[in-house]
Amino acid sequence: MPDTPDTRDDSPLPEALRFQAPAPLVDIGANLTHDSFGRDREAVIERARAAGVETLIVTGTDLRHARQAIELAEHHAGLYATAGIHPHEASQWNTELAAGFAELHRHPAVVAVGECGLDFNRNFSTPAEQERAFEAQLTLAAENGLPLFLHERDAGRRMLEMLSAWRDDIRDAVVHCFTGEREVLHGYLDLDLHVGLTGWLCDERRGHHLRELLADIPLNRLMVETDCPYLLPRNLPARPRARRHEPALLPWIVAEIAHWRGDAAATVARETTATARRFFQLEENAR
Repeated sequence: MPDTPDTRDDSPLPEALRFQAPAPLVDIGANLTHDSFGRDREAVIERARAAGVETLIVTGTDLRHARQAIELAEHHAGLYATAGIHPHEASQWNTELAAGFAELHRHPAVVAVGECGLDFNRNFSTPAEQERAFEAQLTLAAENGLPLFLHERDAGRRMLEMLSAWRDDIRDAVVHCFTGEREVLHGYLDLDLHVGLTGWLCDERRGHHLRELLADIPLNRLMVETDCPYLLPRNLPARPRARRHEPALLPWIVAEIAHWRGDAAATVARETTATARRFFQLEENAR
């Protein structure tokens, strides 16, 4: 009797979640150094490529994770890194960290200063500590010419004040995972900043207001990201077995953005990729 073929599928992504991007995508915010990717990081990268997510910007939220992000970028074509300290960790900022980040920013794989900024929602570091660390990283960005990869939560007015004072000195900035209101969005756009959108707009509990703002964001100012393993879209047609977000799901977010903008998904894919490549100077940094 012939052997029965093994039809088991061990992929954490069921068939309903195996999307294909209509054009190559750039995920500008992937936390691939997170412990949840420890067992299958290589497979995650391969699934991203199979889905058409060809470029990943790996987020460095402190010195240790920034170094890990750089190491990943050194071993994988199409991966790049950011290097900065998250506002949650801002209380740790000191001259030693400043020197460490200044060194990392000279690495050819590093394409932005950050993740840095202000988070007055949780205040794991005090607002004063956050502003001190942010000011220091604005200084680094002004000195090294890299763009900024920004985090802002419930701190839009203060973020706008600080960025306005520095706008002539910094090259560019993207407010990653934008979740704010129209007034703050227009403030960022008035400063000629970029906006990163995630699966937050797929969350019926808190993100639907973003759908009404999508038309206000020019495509040459818009970029897309997963912020994985966080912010798994709540309206996916199925759930990953690992209950974890990953870059291969970015085409779903692009399709959602396109739907609520009234654009073709291919248009959003092409334009956001062109914007990301220009913003991070990926052609110049190609390795």
